[in-house]
Amino acid sequence: MLMKVQQDMTDANQDEGTPVSVKIRERLQAAKQRFHSNDNIADFIRPGELEALLDEVTDKMKGVLDSMVIDTENDHNTGNTARRVAKMYLKEVFAGRYVQAPTITEFPNAEHLNELMIVGPITVRSACSHHLCPVIGKIWIGVMPNEHTNVIGLSKYARLAEWIMGRPQIQEEAVVQLADLIQEKTQPDGLAIVMEASHYCMGWRGVKDMDSKMINSVMRGVFLKDSDLRREFLALIPRRS
Repeated sequence: MLMKVQQDMTDANQDEGTPVSVKIRERLQAAKQRFHSNDNIADFIRPGELEALLDEVTDKMKGVLDSMVIDTENDHNTGNTARRVAKMYLKEVFAGRYVQAPTITEFPNAEHLNELMIVGPITVRSACSHHLCPVIGKIWIGVMPNEHTNVIGLSKYARLAEWIMGRPQIQEEAVVQLADLIQEKTQPDGLAIVMEASHYCMGWRGVKDMDSKMINSVMRGVFLKDSDLRREFLALIPRRS
């Protein structure tokens, strides 16, 4: 019994010195769960660990600034930059990785609505997973409900989009993830999403072209099968700029 208590104390002490990122990663690996940049890992983060992760990322970011030969000790402009950047990533820009999906109340389609509904433009903000540069754009969502479709509030589409986009992404995968989530929540006959965005990895670096935009779409169900419905959806989207 004494040996078991001593072993438990030893394990606890070893666990105490383990970085929180390692603990989270080990849980993911033990569950054989993927943790790519655009995955949500909230189920594997325990209460209080996000704050500990913030401290850890702050320390690592200080190391990055040191390696870039920035004097954060004496430069009043960068004295707290490491903390600000860590907080920005964990709690704002990439929050979609670390928090649970927003609570969405679903209602039955009591009136048996079966006409095309379009939501948008919804402004979305993300970051490319290649350079962590901003991706800023707009999304239009078309839904063709049926009598069994779950109805959600218009603002909820924006909340779901914000949650999905709040991760390092490539635009093509982000739109598919959003389509999968809305499809799961509402079960419509058809779903269409169009996204148009500026990528600052093109405008801020590289070719430095601020005018180029990327437009892509996902069509599901009747939008994929019915070309007239697809044209109607695209025609009803306000002129993009």
